[in-house]
Amino acid sequence: MVLKNVKMKWVAMKGEVKKGRMKCAGFLMIISVTIFSLFTLLLLASYTVKQHSNFDNGGFDLHPFSSFTIFAWKPIFRSSDLPKNQSPLHKWLWGPFKELSSVYPHANPQGPYAAPSLQSTGYLFVRIRGGFHEVRNAISDAVVVARLLNATLVIPEILSATSSKGISSEFKSFAYLYNEDQFMAALAKDINIIKTLPKNLKEARRKKAVPLYRVPASASPHFYLSQVLPILKKHSVVELVVSDGGCLQSNLPPDLEEYQRLRCRVAFHALQFRQEVQELATKILRRLRSPGRPFIAYEPGMTREALAYYGCAELFQDVHTELIQHKRSWMLKRGIAKGKLSVDSVQQRLNGSCPLMPEEVGIVLRAYGYRSDSVIYISGGEIFGGQRILIPLHAMFDNVVDRTSLSTPYELTRLYGREANSMDPPRRMPPSTIEEEKLETWKKVGPRPRPLPPPPPRAKYPYNIEGWWGWVAESDNEPESTVMELRTNAHKLLWEAIDYFVCLEADVFIPGFDRDGKGHPNFASLVMGHRLYQSAASVTYRPDRKEVVRLIDDIRLSKHPANRTWLSSIRKHLRKSLLDGPTEAFNTSKPLSFLSHPIPECSCSRGKTSPSTGFNPRAAFKIWRSCPSWMDNTVKSRLKEKEAEDDVYVDDGFISSIFFGRSTENQGSSNGGNAGREEAHLEDQEEVENGER
Repeated sequence: MVLKNVKMKWVAMKGEVKKGRMKCAGFLMIISVTIFSLFTLLLLASYTVKQHSNFDNGGFDLHPFSSFTIFAWKPIFRSSDLPKNQSPLHKWLWGPFKELSSVYPHANPQGPYAAPSLQSTGYLFVRIRGGFHEVRNAISDAVVVARLLNATLVIPEILSATSSKGISSEFKSFAYLYNEDQFMAALAKDINIIKTLPKNLKEARRKKAVPLYRVPASASPHFYLSQVLPILKKHSVVELVVSDGGCLQSNLPPDLEEYQRLRCRVAFHALQFRQEVQELATKILRRLRSPGRPFIAYEPGMTREALAYYGCAELFQDVHTELIQHKRSWMLKRGIAKGKLSVDSVQQRLNGSCPLMPEEVGIVLRAYGYRSDSVIYISGGEIFGGQRILIPLHAMFDNVVDRTSLSTPYELTRLYGREANSMDPPRRMPPSTIEEEKLETWKKVGPRPRPLPPPPPRAKYPYNIEGWWGWVAESDNEPESTVMELRTNAHKLLWEAIDYFVCLEADVFIPGFDRDGKGHPNFASLVMGHRLYQSAASVTYRPDRKEVVRLIDDIRLSKHPANRTWLSSIRKHLRKSLLDGPTEAFNTSKPLSFLSHPIPECSCSRGKTSPSTGFNPRAAFKIWRSCPSWMDNTVKSRLKEKEAEDDVYVDDGFISSIFFGRSTENQGSSNGGNAGREEAHLEDQEEVENGER
């Protein structure tokens, strides 16, 4: 009996082992089939994408760089043979603007200019608060003020870097963004510069025994000579706090013209980004140009502060409108903005006081003649509304990229250096005033019966207080910046430094807005001013927003179809903005920021009146100074190249075929078909109006 039981148990065990093996075999078979199916799907998808791409490119393989994407569904840098086509249309879209080719940078001293005195009147310590463009303006002004007062300048302190918690201690203050040694060496013949205050003055500053001035951006030279200089001589040190994007008025008297050129030497030569920033910006620029094609840099200028300052809340919907209005209310209480809380955003847009939306910029560029596969680099530290605002632009242009799509997270992290891992303390919501009033009323009520006390407040969970919805309805004040927000504000300086570097080297630059959240010229204005100084002939569009909105609304409201007449109006306006834009900036931007329009003080000219348009840059920009003799060789060679180019005229019919997506849109130029069609259209063209070449 015992043997029989043992035998039955043994058989049962064998059965269980057999079942286990069968289960394992079945499980392995399912895994194998799943892997095989996934592998097959990937092969099919790869084959399909390749065939579709080959079809789009006329049978040619994709460029190896096409795997670089900003969004997963948009391969970029297709038809990489476009730059090889040096057709008249290609030169007209991307080539230098001939009418401004005779304007050259020249910021060297023009008259007697003494070296800085060894006996200075004292030390000038400057603390700067603000964004990238405000810091750049303020540093240039600080150097000029130091020269004006014959003071020794201490390397300015950038508060966005020093006040940020957890930021890398390897790069602090000025050195977080700029190269200190380069800055001091480049300005050695202009002012005396030291890195830090002497020990005794450091101690006096800790005890707040140093005179302090909060200087507005419009401070005059007389203010410094009459009020600051006597105090500087008395205390040997003065501290300036600059928070409005500058500390000296933009337009100086004619006898101080050398100080204007000093501003140019500071901003355009002495201020070089630190090595790590330059290396990453150069890598991004190399990756942009690796397919061998030009690119457009676009600065939206759509910050929350700017939208709130000008009352453009209704350009957005839902939560974004509410956030803009909340910011405007906060700015009105502090006197930053003026007017009423409710502003007619539609009328502001029609007046040109609101930024151009990315959709509108895309329509203008496509109507002008730029192909759908043109590369567009999005610059700027913030686009209010996020990536969804850029969706229409992505629909019109395949190759919309930014610094994040052209760099790796490791490269950006390496740029910041070692940072402390600090966590924000949990935010506490302020008690509701209504509930407090109810409780006090209940306590002061007479004898019983009295009403029941108010119920206890409902518990607020973390996800209800982390975002804007946790504070926008509780308080009229903006919430205090968290540790991560302070750190991000510091990082924005680096992000915009990279974008600034790329925008300067772009073949085409177009801004969506040229004002910041205080009504001053913004990042885009500084880029346009630097491009005007560095290479005035580079294609820098300055569209009149009021005119662009009118033209776009014409086709949106079906007043006029998008025909050749409408396309010609867009083309004429953009082409005209290349000349009228700098002239208009002389009256609008320069009184607020000299660096946004540094001519005629920092330029010279060797050109004559343009025979095709009658434009004379000397008369238009009041540049009466001829370039010095040592520039002759370089200037003559460049002028010879420009004179060798024939005037280019473009037929509207060909541009309309590009805008409406005809057969020439996606064809490469290697077979000569596209170029041949361009030449055929160019032979029968009509003469273009003034302002075009």
